[in-house]
Amino acid sequence: MTAPSSKPINDMAVFDRDRVRANRDRAASFMMDGHNFLHNHAMAVLADRIMDVKRTFDTVIQIGAGPSIDALDTPIQSGRMASPFIADLSTGLLNNHSGPRVQMDEEFLPFAPETLDLILAPLGLHAVNDLPGALLQIRKSLKPDGLFLGAMLGGETLYELRACLQDAEMTVRGGISPRIAPFADKPQMGGLLQRAGFALPVVDSEIITVTYSDMFALMRDIRKMGEGNAIARRDTRNPGRTMMMEAAKLYAERFADPDGRIRASFEIIYLIGWSPHDSQQKPLRPGSAKIRLADALSTKEIGAGEPTPTS
Repeated sequence: MTAPSSKPINDMAVFDRDRVRANRDRAASFMMDGHNFLHNHAMAVLADRIMDVKRTFDTVIQIGAGPSIDALDTPIQSGRMASPFIADLSTGLLNNHSGPRVQMDEEFLPFAPETLDLILAPLGLHAVNDLPGALLQIRKSLKPDGLFLGAMLGGETLYELRACLQDAEMTVRGGISPRIAPFADKPQMGGLLQRAGFALPVVDSEIITVTYSDMFALMRDIRKMGEGNAIARRDTRNPGRTMMMEAAKLYAERFADPDGRIRASFEIIYLIGWSPHDSQQKPLRPGSAKIRLADALSTKEIGAGEPTPTS
């Protein structure tokens, strides 16, 4: 199946989707050499969460071909889920897998409404321009009471590199340009899950710290993950040796451990949402509680405007 055109549809596009595809295609061979360690970690967390759900998922789609399929061994071999149909923008990444797969743009999901039991998105959605639209399509593709489990890079990702590149560019060029993609934070993602109509949404995150010999080793690893700069309005000029050496110096000064290795932070935000169904828990109607909060907390209720008692 051929993906629809992924060129930005307007000047407001944050990401150049053709560049996203090219970055992933270029990284496909490196991912097989272990540079997909973040993707595998995120998928392992999602696999654990599948095992926590007392359900069997027969029709499964995985959006994002970065992780090794081995990360899903436990839920697949236990019978908790069927092997996933893998979808990605990159044919290079898809060619790393031997199972059923489809090339598609995450912004234009080709799945029929209410046909899937489980949709997984292990680090496959953070470079999408219309994230609210993508989440809405995911929710509509799920059967009633179907499950969405996702993992995305969050706002704290590479904050060290971002700061050093910005300060170095300001010093050398007198201005800054976007070099690290903007990432959503937990409150934003919680709001987007609700906006897309998911029931019982849950959002949490973790920070993974990785150390490197220097900034240039970090940047090489980022490219081999398929996460090079794909910002639509990126500066395509060569940044030059002077600016990059200044950034590397700042990085070593600010974010080095005692052994001289630099730290790089990756925030992974995990998403859980269910397609609505009548069997799911519903919040109680306002005023329907059978016990006062003050009684439950063994404290005295104070009305609005009343002075707070002093001891």
